[in-house]
Amino acid sequence: MDLTTTAYGTWSGGRYMHYGEMLTEERYQECIRLAYESGIRTFVTADVYGTGRADAALGQALAGIDRDSYCLVGMVGHDHYKGQRQGSSGFPRFTDPELNSPAQYKDFLVKQTSDSLKNCQTDHFDLIMLHNPDELGYISDEVWSGMEYLKSEGLATRLGLAPGPANGFTLDMIYAFENFGELIDWTMIILNPLEPWPGQHVLAAAEANNVDILTRVVDYGGLFFDIMKPGYEFKPGDHRAYRPDGWIDRGCELIDKMRPIAERHNISPIQLACIWNLSQSPVKSVVPTCIQEPNPDAPTIEDMIQQVATLPELRLTPEEVNEIRIIGDNTGCMKLKGASQRHTVSERPDEWPMRDDLLILAQKYGLADQW
Repeated sequence: MDLTTTAYGTWSGGRYMHYGEMLTEERYQECIRLAYESGIRTFVTADVYGTGRADAALGQALAGIDRDSYCLVGMVGHDHYKGQRQGSSGFPRFTDPELNSPAQYKDFLVKQTSDSLKNCQTDHFDLIMLHNPDELGYISDEVWSGMEYLKSEGLATRLGLAPGPANGFTLDMIYAFENFGELIDWTMIILNPLEPWPGQHVLAAAEANNVDILTRVVDYGGLFFDIMKPGYEFKPGDHRAYRPDGWIDRGCELIDKMRPIAERHNISPIQLACIWNLSQSPVKSVVPTCIQEPNPDAPTIEDMIQQVATLPELRLTPEEVNEIRIIGDNTGCMKLKGASQRHTVSERPDEWPMRDDLLILAQKYGLADQW
């Protein structure tokens, strides 16, 4: 089964991430079942969330449901077997030379995927994605040979790329499309009406290489669910509190400018955000984050799931897409991860020096001025 238009991620509910209220295990699983019962038939998980606990919770929640009736997306790539968690940076990538050699990549991917499948109580992923890769994940023949092996062994039906966790990696993704595009079916990017940049710049390359796109952070930190207003305060430890000051006030101001388009189509702001993404080729699926906000007046996470599940089969006109893009234009608002001319050496697994071959690709896709 291929990905459906809407998807539900196991990072929702705050149980394995630090935002909103952390749901109890029972309610967390009930939300997964509610998503299924409401019509969402794609579920996205990663073995590193709770080091297997999110996978296991998803497997328990979907136990007894016909496996052919939903699409299961897994993500692997962090070595939580031998690697030590590095604070907010998480676990190291399996391509860290201190942990694994290229000759070990295939066996690592097989073990990690098999363990994740066991926790999910199934024998295959409909899509397995390389999760938050370092530079080697984008350029290594051995990495993609190992990914291809997962498919040949029936552990996955499709292969994909899931950059992150921060924003960027544009030229790195384009390089992967151009060099391993025959293996890559899907990629996941950050894209929403308040963050058209830089995600918009991979769309043409993905389409040229027949790569479909799943978009995350569609809700822009929850703002498109229309709950948070200027002056909103986060609970201690909520990672959204580390965003730049004023992001909620500014975001609300821009959403108000988009609101007439939503009202014209009789849809909510989160539905507008999802449909804006889906109105751009080759975006085929959206996975907003559903959060139980601690505000006593906030709607429930169950209400959020229902809004996503009832997404109408509507697409915006090119003029509407562009109007929203102009309102939300965030070009240059942050330092992007991945290849950058800021670096002469790679000191972190999510940033590395720019290469000449990437600048050539930037020219090919009309991005030279951006990079």
